[in-house]
Amino acid sequence: MRAWEKNIRKVVPYTPGEQPNKDRMIKLNTNENPYPPAPGVQKALQAMDIDRLRLYPDPAASDLVEAIAQELGVKPEQVFAGVGSDDVLAMCFMTFFNSGKPILFPDITYSFYDVWADVFRIPYVTVPLDEHFDIQPQGYTVENGGIVFPNPNAPTGVECPQSTIETILKNNPDVIVIVDEAYVDFGAVSALPLLEKYENLVVVQTFSKSRSMAGMRIGYAVASPDLIRYLNDVKYSFNSYTMDQTAIVTGVAAVRDREYFEKTIQKIVATRERTKLRLKELGFSFRDSRSNFLFVTHESCPARELFEALRRQDIYVRYFAKPRIDNYLRITIGTDRQMDIFLEFLDTYLSERG
Repeated sequence: MRAWEKNIRKVVPYTPGEQPNKDRMIKLNTNENPYPPAPGVQKALQAMDIDRLRLYPDPAASDLVEAIAQELGVKPEQVFAGVGSDDVLAMCFMTFFNSGKPILFPDITYSFYDVWADVFRIPYVTVPLDEHFDIQPQGYTVENGGIVFPNPNAPTGVECPQSTIETILKNNPDVIVIVDEAYVDFGAVSALPLLEKYENLVVVQTFSKSRSMAGMRIGYAVASPDLIRYLNDVKYSFNSYTMDQTAIVTGVAAVRDREYFEKTIQKIVATRERTKLRLKELGFSFRDSRSNFLFVTHESCPARELFEALRRQDIYVRYFAKPRIDNYLRITIGTDRQMDIFLEFLDTYLSERG
């Protein structure tokens, strides 16, 4: 090893889902929304004065923060906006997890958590989900430096009951508990109402899934004004201008079109429920999902085999070669047409396989 390499921070990076770019492909591997953003988003882009791009954006993203606060029924000083929920979560890790004690998160969960913990030199312990992929609150009663988990969980899609979340909060009054709600809009119950009772709660959400804006990178945290102030202090010490002009303007437009948002959610949920029925007929099993994806295993066909067979047809799903879940596929809910093609292929492949 060269001498200067001793001082380089080395980590195992997060591996994002494959991003193929092929004609007529069916992309069901990264949980993107299959429908376009709200019509007002395009209008906002067209109406933008390009001269504004020579100016720095509002570092507080005030227009967006106020729009989110109004939509959620909270005060603007309870909202922190960032470049996607990944940026927001990274800021939360830097701000809140500094006790030297290990933070806790599930053993099967969003695989960025351990990456951030390693990057920021935060010790961590993973708490096993039970055999049904449910969070067990008793696992979060040990001494710790903070807690983070998604709800619904990723990649399982399983919703954590509100009672379980509240039990975890009650048992951990001295640390910050982060509930990562990237998929909550697809049928789960948000922890936002618990903010009135627990000042150590942080709820993180995103525009990437339910608002069809993964490419614009908008996320936010909602918490007590004190916690949001601490987050902003870290942000301004790291990068004052995290959100660009276009993200702020289009984010406001997306929030204001509640009717389109609800209509899109309803379409995805309807397609999800129909897909569940057909997958069960084809021999798949899975927990009930409250997200825009399904996490499935087949009674006789290995997940890796199916993943590779689908990929050869330019149908992309997500496979995780990890303990406990290496015989599962995560399947994003696409349009009705996309899911029909996907299901037709599965029917043919499984029938021919015998």
